[in-house]
Parts: sequence; C-alpha cells; structure tokens
Amino acid sequence: MVRLEPETGVLRIGHRPGRDKRITTHVALVSRAFGASYFFLSDVCDISVLRSLAYIEDMWGKGLKHFSCGLGYMRYISDWKSLGGKVVHLTMYGETLEKSIEEVRGFKRPVLIVVGAEKVPREVYEAADINVSVGNQPHSEVAALAVFLDRLYNGEELYIQYEGARAVIEPSRKGKIVKSMGGENQ
Repeated sequence: MVRLEPETGVLRIGHRPGRDKRITTHVALVSRAFGASYFFLSDVCDISVLRSLAYIEDMWGKGLKHFSCGLGYMRYISDWKSLGGKVVHLTMYGETLEKSIEEVRGFKRPVLIVVGAEKVPREVYEAADINVSVGNQPHSEVAALAVFLDRLYNGEELYIQYEGARAVIEPSRKGKIVKSMGGENQ
C-alpha cells in the first residue's frame, strides 16, 4: 500500500452553493484521488457536494479519513496549526511551485492546502506558512490542486488502492473495463 508523506488536507473556501456545486465537488474528488486524507468545506454545508463525495467513497473505496463542512475558514486553519500542521495557500500570486515544493516536503508535518472560489481574504495569505503559485496566470483551482499534489507526491498518489472499493478500473489501452469486487465486469 502506498503511504504518502506529508499527510495533506484540503480546505475549500468561498464556496457559493447556488453556483459552485460542480467545481467544489471536483476540488473534493481531486483531493481524494490525488492523495489528500482530509477535505473541509468552510462556512457552509452543501449537501450535494457531501453526498457526491460520500457516494464516490462508497463505490470506489475509502480515500479520505475525514471530511467536514460548516466551520469558518480561519477556524479550520487555526485548528490545523494548533495540531502542529502547516498551511499552504494555492494562489497565482504566491511563490512559484518550483521554488517552494521542496520547502513544503521538508515541513515533515501535515499540510493543509487552501484553495479559494472567490476573492480570498487577506488574512488567509497572512495565516498561510507559504503562498504557492502553480503558474502566474488565471486558471482553475482544480488544476492547481491536482498539479500541486502530483508534484508534492512525485506521482506516487496515482498508485493508491483504496480499501472497501466496490468497483475498480482495470487499465486498458482501448475500451473501459470496470470490475466489481465480486469479480463481474460492468
């Protein structure tokens, strides 16, 4: 089994329930698929996002140790830090990924990765141990998170096998092969 270090969590801030369900769901799915152990949705609880995440966890295996919602973003950040963790904020204004990734790996502590939806408050930039940019051009927070986690884990996250999966994909050059854990193809 692949063990990824440092352990990571992802905090999604600024979610707008009427507008961001799909993108926030994708942030949660990328968090899980690319090796994060925790997912937090600040300020609101969007049941559709949590329901989608719970379905994926049930069908494809338990990837997250915990996911929660509803607390203020600074509460998640301060709680993480009080437990000895570090905070990385992904923003196009931060230090480049190439310059900062070794420092993040060197933390040797759990890392909370903060990704925003709307304008991120200044206090997040100040509370972060480091603000990191995955490119200095506007693009998707989903892309930034995927690239960041992949670089952090050097691609090892792609080989995680999740416990309790009811279905697994068998890689194939042509076609789609999904095997149920009961042995039947779907």
